[in-house]
Amino acid sequence: MRSAALSAALLITGLTAAAQEKPFLQSEFIFPLEHWHNHSSSLVELPGGDIFAVWYHGSGERTADDVLIESSRLIRGSKNWTPRQTIADTPGFPDCNSAVFLDSRNRLWLLWPVILANEWHTALMKYRISSDYSDPKRLPRWDVSDDMLFIPRNFTEVARKAIEPRLKAAAPGSAQETYLKRLWERSGDKYFMRMGWMPRAHPVQLPSGRIIVPLYSDGYDFSLMALTDDHGKTWTTSEPLVGAGNIQPSIARKRDGTLVAYMRDNGPPPKRLHISESKDDGVTWSPVRDSDIPNPGTGAEVIVLKDGTWAHIYNDTERGRHSLAVALSDDEGASWKWKRHLELDTRAERPGSFHYPSIIQARDGSLHATYSYFLNHLPADAARKSIKHAHFNTAWIQQGDPK
Repeated sequence: MRSAALSAALLITGLTAAAQEKPFLQSEFIFPLEHWHNHSSSLVELPGGDIFAVWYHGSGERTADDVLIESSRLIRGSKNWTPRQTIADTPGFPDCNSAVFLDSRNRLWLLWPVILANEWHTALMKYRISSDYSDPKRLPRWDVSDDMLFIPRNFTEVARKAIEPRLKAAAPGSAQETYLKRLWERSGDKYFMRMGWMPRAHPVQLPSGRIIVPLYSDGYDFSLMALTDDHGKTWTTSEPLVGAGNIQPSIARKRDGTLVAYMRDNGPPPKRLHISESKDDGVTWSPVRDSDIPNPGTGAEVIVLKDGTWAHIYNDTERGRHSLAVALSDDEGASWKWKRHLELDTRAERPGSFHYPSIIQARDGSLHATYSYFLNHLPADAARKSIKHAHFNTAWIQQGDPK
């Protein structure tokens, strides 16, 4: 009780302090707009205060064999990002959705999938870990470079238990029945259950030391958590999180230890972020359900700030990626009392896409985000794509959109 009261007091104190700060927003492109496809960024603050970002770059996505992972660094005190460098490239194969993460040992992790046969369900998870990355003039030197291999926990049993009632309710001969029958068959296929998993949001590390890497599969349209209790030497998984198109999970941890996963909605309308909870450090999860947060079928991320506030960055619509917002919750996601837009394009035809955001809190308490920035009204071969970085504080969010 005393601990809960103390946490609540710290939260109130933190929000009060934020309200007294001077609101600010600074933003810039990591590199100039170009015709190349640049997408799915992730960022992390390094121990010296530099911001390190990664994303994938090439002529397309899974079907483009020239796709690779690029990186850049915003050196502390600088306004300009360092020249881009290729940080991972599997020649002849697309390297896609990447995530970076700093663990409790201050080791830098890079995680991404290699697409083996130009379809998402053929993804092979890769990861690297570095203890030598402080020099901004060169790439990290990797201590570990490996495949992430695992046998999903109780996969067939849990997946089919969730699929069965939906299959029975589907109209005979319908597209829904065909889709669910395919899921049923794939849930017992060793290839499909062991391959095709990809990251999107940041990994999280629990007080126990366990690292959870949120994963999803486009072959199943649901999610899974990769777990390691020995700092990446060996891997197990959670049971699958099975719903109607719940992918790209992002995890927040409540004060009582409950983990909450928010997931993109790849299913039928109404389009809402899906949600599930775990009370055993990510091994088993509650039935997936809709939240009341709109989602147009695109990535979102939630993080817990130092004062206990939750911050959420997402496309706050049921359709389109033209509106990118950041919201704050002082009651662990029960409500989101403050919201402000980083991007909002109101043009009726071919508005911009500002999506796949990544967000962190820096040591000074401020927030950094990166996201894909596409100007869709320009020709496909025009300079219209980049990764954008935004630096702001909670006071800026609490101020709300200009009237």
